[in-house]
Amino acid sequence: MVGRVRLSGSGRPVVRGRPVRRWWADLAGSAALLSVVVVVALWLYNGGIRDLSAVGGPATSAGRLTGLVASDLLLLQVLLMARIPWVERSYGQDRLARRHRLVGFVSFWLMLAHIGLITLGYAQSSGEDVVGQAWELVVTYPGMVLATAGTGLLIVVVVLSVRAARRRQRYETWHLIHLYAYLGVGLALPHQLWTGADFAASAVSRLYWWGLWAAALGAVLVFRIGLPVYRSAYHRLRVHTVVPEAPGVVSVYLRGRHLDRLPAVAGQFFCWRFLDGPGWTRAHPYTLSSAPAGDLLRITVKDLGDGSSRMAALRPGTRVLVEGPYGALTTDHRAGRRKVLLMAAGVGITTMRALLDDLTAIGIEVTLLYRIRRHEDAVFRTELDDAVRRHGVEVVYLQGGRARPGSWLPERFAQVTDTAGLRWLVPDVARREVFLCGPPSWMSAVRATLRDAGVPAGHVHAEEFAW
Repeated sequence: MVGRVRLSGSGRPVVRGRPVRRWWADLAGSAALLSVVVVVALWLYNGGIRDLSAVGGPATSAGRLTGLVASDLLLLQVLLMARIPWVERSYGQDRLARRHRLVGFVSFWLMLAHIGLITLGYAQSSGEDVVGQAWELVVTYPGMVLATAGTGLLIVVVVLSVRAARRRQRYETWHLIHLYAYLGVGLALPHQLWTGADFAASAVSRLYWWGLWAAALGAVLVFRIGLPVYRSAYHRLRVHTVVPEAPGVVSVYLRGRHLDRLPAVAGQFFCWRFLDGPGWTRAHPYTLSSAPAGDLLRITVKDLGDGSSRMAALRPGTRVLVEGPYGALTTDHRAGRRKVLLMAAGVGITTMRALLDDLTAIGIEVTLLYRIRRHEDAVFRTELDDAVRRHGVEVVYLQGGRARPGSWLPERFAQVTDTAGLRWLVPDVARREVFLCGPPSWMSAVRATLRDAGVPAGHVHAEEFAW
C-alpha cells in the first residue's frame, strides 16, 4: 500500500522511556568483577590451597579454581545477554555483545583448563593413566555424562562464534545455533551440585551459587521470554501500511494498543517477528526510524535479502510479535551540548531520522551529514526538507564515490584530508556532540576523523548491531 502516514496530530514526538543513570553501567560492571572475587575468596575459605602437598594436589586444586571461575563467567554470560532493561540501556547492545564475547572465550578456555587439570590431578592421585581416569570420571561420577554433553555443545557454539565462521552465517542461523549455549550451560553446570566439593563445602558457598543460578535463570525467564510475550500480547501490534521510501527501501508503519506505555525512545530497536507465513519464527532487528508518536511506530528497512526482502510484501493487518526495546543510541546519553552533529551512511539514516525528532523537540541546533552514493538512494528526503524548513536543521548530502580508499567522504573532497573536509563542512565540530550510524568500516573512519578534529570521545555516540 502506498501512502504517507502522519506520526502524530501535533507533529511532536511522544516522550517515553526512563532516564538513564550513568552509574548503572559502573554498578553492573563492578558487580560482575566482584562475583569473580567472591568465587576466589570462597575457594580460599573452603581450603583451596590446603592440599597442595598431596600427590595430585596442585593440579586438582587449580582445576577446582578454574572450574569455579569458568562456571561464574558462564552464568555472567547468560546475565549479559538476558536483555535486562537497565543494563541494556546503560551499555548498549553492541558493548554488551563485545563483553559477552570476551567473557565467553575466557570462560571456555578456563573450562577446558578445569577439565584437563582435574583429570590430571585425579590420575596422579589414583595412579591411573589420564585417558582411563577421564573415562572413569565421565561414567562413574554423578552429573558427568550431562556435563560432557553440555561441554560438547559449548565447544560447537564457540567454534561457530569465531569471527571467520560467523561471516559465513546468516544472523538468523547464528542466533538459532547460539541458543544451544543455554542448553550447554544447563547441562554443564549441574555436576557442581552433586560432585562439587567447593559448592557443598559451606552454607555461604551454597547460598552464593544457588543465588547466581537463580538470578541467571530468572533473568532469562523474565526478560528473554516473559516480557516479550507480555508486550506482544498487551500491545497487539499489527502492520498498518507499507510505504516505499527509495529503491529497495520501505517504511512499515505499525499500530497497536496502549503504545504510550511502551518504554521505547528514538534510537532504539526491536526484534520483530511478522506473522506472515513460513519463517515468522526468525526475529529481525530493525531500528525505529521515527520517534514513537501516538499509536504509531515506524521502522524503515532496506532489502538486503533474507527477511528484509519480505517487508515490501507485508499486508495491512499482519500481526507482529516484538522483543525490546533495546539499544543505547538515544538522546538520554547526551552530555548536554546545545549543538549536535548527526552523521549517517546508507540505511543508518533511519536511526538519525528518529533522533532528529527528539532533538528538534527540545530546541537543539542540529546539522546532519548524510552519505549516499546516488541522489535516488536518499531516504526521507521530504521529511528532511520539512525539518530544514520548520526547525532550521542543516542537512548536507554527501553524494558520490569515495574520495580515496578508506575515506568516508565523497570524491569531491579528494584534494583534502578527511579531517580538513569535516572542518570545512562543520567548522565548530569540536564543540558539538556527535551521533553516528552506518556500516562498521565507515563508522571506524568517521571516529578517527572526529578524534583528529578534537571531538572528545565522550561526546561521540554510536552503536553497531553486533552479534
